[in-house]
Amino acid sequence: MSNWPKLSWDGLPSGPLSGLKIVDASTVVLGPMATLNLADLGAEVIKIENGEGKFAGDMMRYAGDSPTGDLGPIFAALNRNKKSVKANLKSDEGKALIVKLLKGADIFFHNVRMAGMERLGLGYEEVKAINPDIIYVHAAGFGKDGPYGERQAYDDLIQAASGFAALSELRDGERPNYAPSLVADKVSGLFAANAIMAAYIARANGHGGQFVQVPMFECFTWFNMLENLWGETYIPGNGKLAYTRSINPRRRPYPTSDGYIALVPYSDTQWEVFFELAGKPGIFSDPRFADYSNRTKNIGALYALIEESTATKTTDEWLALMDENNIPAMRYNRVADVLDDEHLTAVDFFQERHNETMGDFRSMRHPVHYSETPASTYGDPSPLGGDSKEIYEALGLKNPA
Repeated sequence: MSNWPKLSWDGLPSGPLSGLKIVDASTVVLGPMATLNLADLGAEVIKIENGEGKFAGDMMRYAGDSPTGDLGPIFAALNRNKKSVKANLKSDEGKALIVKLLKGADIFFHNVRMAGMERLGLGYEEVKAINPDIIYVHAAGFGKDGPYGERQAYDDLIQAASGFAALSELRDGERPNYAPSLVADKVSGLFAANAIMAAYIARANGHGGQFVQVPMFECFTWFNMLENLWGETYIPGNGKLAYTRSINPRRRPYPTSDGYIALVPYSDTQWEVFFELAGKPGIFSDPRFADYSNRTKNIGALYALIEESTATKTTDEWLALMDENNIPAMRYNRVADVLDDEHLTAVDFFQERHNETMGDFRSMRHPVHYSETPASTYGDPSPLGGDSKEIYEALGLKNPA
């Protein structure tokens, strides 16, 4: 498509989505998470950053300390392999820029409330008039046909509304809590990436462009309730919501004599061998634990017996025994330990990089392996508007900066 600018990258996009062209007007976590996945896989992403003043652009640029002031740690993790162009979409110059980009794009993606985009003349029908084959993807807080359709959505709100925050209350009998992770944002970002690829394949199969909405509330509720619909799956239900194994308060790393360990004997044979190794050979003959169905019903008592057993040996002793007997187990890592994990080191997961703007920094390797079209890092995170000059000039437009 002739309207798309020829972009220069530090490396060569080599992934399976090489050639896919995305205009990305998303911010914070959900949207950048989606386009990060696609950019790692070779898609060319031009990130449009709006706004004026000291803290212009994506607000996540300013979360956390950084040597640059506008490449905060979360922003840096989410925005490699993308070009940043600063544009005031209310101005004539900004409108001219985005119209030219949209004419050459495959995807227009944003997580702005639709009413705001329509006020800018960038609703679906207006963008479709610019490029009839465009795939227009809107990451919304809530589905457009429900009573919450115009509400704002953030990770905490969705964790609360989806029932996810209630799982800690069911487990501990105490007040509900948010997970200490932006889990609703990140999960919904993966849904959005999946939706973009699905619509792209549909277009390749002759279905043309289309409007796609990815509602955060519905996506995360679907994610949460897959196992937690539980006793309300069949009608009439029994009122028992949440998977009994996952909300049991004893489902946690088990103490060893010198630390903690994660243990998950799963098959009947694994359980029988584990209790023999733990010096409790008669336990498995207890009808409460003799088969999968009964173990699930009595999971709290089972976990208590594991805790009694693991405290008798060191973590290394248990890991050796588990490996010898093919029983799933892993060392408990604190967050700092993950940086030096031997497996992650061997697969070069945390990569040390350097550029003039950021200095030395860590980046995480894309986790999925493709034998013929590998994902790669071919561009470090850009300062706000760092690629504006290149993009405006490539489109034959005057850079307003």
